[in-house]
Amino acid sequence: MNMNPRHLFTATLLALALAGCGKTEESPADSAATQAPADPNLVTAPPTLAGQLKTAPVATAPVSEPLRVVGRIDFDEQRVARIGANVTGRVTELMALPGQQVQAGAVLAQLNSAELGTAQLALLKARAQRELAGKAVERAKLLLAADVIGSAELQRRENELGVAAVEERAAADALRVMGVSAGAIAHTASTGAITSVSSIVSTVTGVVVERKVNKGQVVQPAEALFTVADLSRVWVIAQVPEVQIGRVQAGQTVRIEVPSNGVEPIVGKITWVADIVNPETRTVMVRTEVDNPKRHLRPAMLANLVIEPLPIDRLVVPASAVVREDNDDRVFVRTEGDRYRLTPVKLGEEIGGVRIVQSGLSGGETIVTDGAFHLNNERKRAEMEGQ
Repeated sequence: MNMNPRHLFTATLLALALAGCGKTEESPADSAATQAPADPNLVTAPPTLAGQLKTAPVATAPVSEPLRVVGRIDFDEQRVARIGANVTGRVTELMALPGQQVQAGAVLAQLNSAELGTAQLALLKARAQRELAGKAVERAKLLLAADVIGSAELQRRENELGVAAVEERAAADALRVMGVSAGAIAHTASTGAITSVSSIVSTVTGVVVERKVNKGQVVQPAEALFTVADLSRVWVIAQVPEVQIGRVQAGQTVRIEVPSNGVEPIVGKITWVADIVNPETRTVMVRTEVDNPKRHLRPAMLANLVIEPLPIDRLVVPASAVVREDNDDRVFVRTEGDRYRLTPVKLGEEIGGVRIVQSGLSGGETIVTDGAFHLNNERKRAEMEGQ
């Protein structure tokens, strides 16, 4: 049978349309769903593990976060003496060397002083004048008894005796200021012997830590020639940043580590906190005092101080909640039901069983506090099976 060409074209189009109706097209959403991988940080706790997990909300707690500062060993200023000459003179002998142990009263050096001789001569003159005035008073008393002079003359001579006695005491005091002992002054007054030798003596028992004088040198009373220190007790000084000083007060415990000599850490107490701020460094000085019986601690040594400051409220998580993954700290945060997400966090050091949250959590999230290690193993197992 011959078919009209127009009818043949229409039949072909109809056949193509019927063939297209038999195919089912896949939606873009269905395609994405089949290709999207599972979140490796999400895990569902199986029934055997869910009952062993303990959870708690992330909250704040008072924490005494250690404050670490750098300090130094220093002299105990109550046990150190900077010693100089009492008179102007030339050094003739040196008896003490740096590092030498000396007792209080020990002679450190001797010098020759014309000033000392002049002061001794002034004492002898004042003593002679006082003795002469005393004899004049005795004669005046005899003359007054014989009615040769009046009482006014006796009174005048008694006044001269009083002035002479004051001048003698002043001359003796001048010698004491020059370091001359009371026995040496009495010897000079009684014998009339004058010496120009003056001694520089230690005022404390300790070690000569510094000597700034040489033989033959002319020295003045204002110069510090020797430094003698008792090192059986020293100070540890540190500078605390201004922003942290509100957490520090006297009486707090401090741990002192001196890496240069390898001694065991020393535990002490803060004894003083400065009342002023250093305007250049914006720090406040704090001080502690420690015993140093073996002399291991030497002035100018560097030290690390760990101060236990006043506790403050900080966002914390239990140390048992932390999982170490890829060299980062992470915790499991509940999303819904028994599903948990492994969440990266930045934490501080462990303090009293907790770790301070620095970032990653804002507070209020429910986290796994016990059993996090086992939950992470379950997460890894599920990830392996998925792969």
